[in-house]
Amino acid sequence: MTLPLALYRGAAGLAAPLIAAHLRRRAARGKENSARLDERLGLATAERPEGGLVWVHAASVGEALSALPMIAEIENGGARCLLTTGTATSARLLAERMPEVLHRFVPVDTPKAVAGFLEAWRPDAALWMESELWPNLVRATAARGIPMALVNARLSAKSARNWGFAKHSAALMLGAFGLRLAQTEVVRERLLRLGADPATTLVTGDLKASRAPDPADHAALEAMREIVGKRALWLAASTHPGDEAAVLDTHQALGMDGLLTIIVPRHPERGAEVAALAERRGLSVTRRSEGMLPTGDVYVADTLGELSLWYALAPVALIGGGWDGIGGHNPLEAAHHNCAILSGDDVPSFAETYARLEAAGGVRLLASRSNLTGAVGDAMGASGGAMAKAALVAGQPDPEPLRKTMAALRPLLVGIMR
Repeated sequence: MTLPLALYRGAAGLAAPLIAAHLRRRAARGKENSARLDERLGLATAERPEGGLVWVHAASVGEALSALPMIAEIENGGARCLLTTGTATSARLLAERMPEVLHRFVPVDTPKAVAGFLEAWRPDAALWMESELWPNLVRATAARGIPMALVNARLSAKSARNWGFAKHSAALMLGAFGLRLAQTEVVRERLLRLGADPATTLVTGDLKASRAPDPADHAALEAMREIVGKRALWLAASTHPGDEAAVLDTHQALGMDGLLTIIVPRHPERGAEVAALAERRGLSVTRRSEGMLPTGDVYVADTLGELSLWYALAPVALIGGGWDGIGGHNPLEAAHHNCAILSGDDVPSFAETYARLEAAGGVRLLASRSNLTGAVGDAMGASGGAMAKAALVAGQPDPEPLRKTMAALRPLLVGIMR
């Protein structure tokens, strides 16, 4: 173990009481599930299922959803999967939409919590999704001889630079995995520069592209259409601070009678903040989380698990997070629901997906938020229908990433799957 990793392990052990207190404070603010804090501390709260068990770790909602087709393939092969995530939001969404999935919170990265988790669950293999690597958990899992793979790996240019300052530690972390499956060739090259073994670092594509988006709730959609009637409307989805101000600027600049703008903040707890921003501009606002209907100028849809409803309702969708270095968000659900798609052009986390949609004419990437008003006006006009149709065709689920991923994983899962 290099000195940085050794220092990290020691510091994490010493900080364990402070981390436990921090978890309790977060639970009091609704950031953690207070009834399940024992899971975060590595304490057993359920019996391990009999037979082969594959542990899949996904940071939050997006990574967990992208893992579901892979989990289905593994469980169809006779093994059980344990899915861990780190956010209360992901746990709530999984409980609502996929209650059959065995879910637990990932333990905090202290030696005691990690050891407790691994001893309780004794996984036969471990699959880590995308990019969240906790040093103690990674190293302790490898030390037990548990076969490990980094799946659907992504690594931004910024993260690659930061890891480059501790290249030996990065190489040790990556070397704990017997297999690394990258979303793109660019990601693979970044992993290789950090010391990953070329022979076991492969490009398999983005698993998000293999998952069919969730259908909209038909009854809720029909009810919303009845309420909205013939009003012109558009959607700003997965927005971040800075996005909402530009969206409200656009609403006012368009000057359309009866225009309805629906805003879905990436983090629903920001609903009150977004509503207040609109009210300060003199706009009438209602909020989904308060049981209100879209009867004003702006509707803040600050709830979880309903994006498919808003995409199905709106003909034009801005996908937030495309500016300020956030990396963008997945546009495929919007494409599936026949939206003309707009986004900022800073989308490295979904570069290939956006490139495919842009080449087909289904998305317009904007260099600046100042371009948003013109782009929304165009998409709500004659060009919108053609954009939506192109996005729908280009955004169809692609079975290849899942096929390639499972083909690469099968040797690692020999004896676990039938």
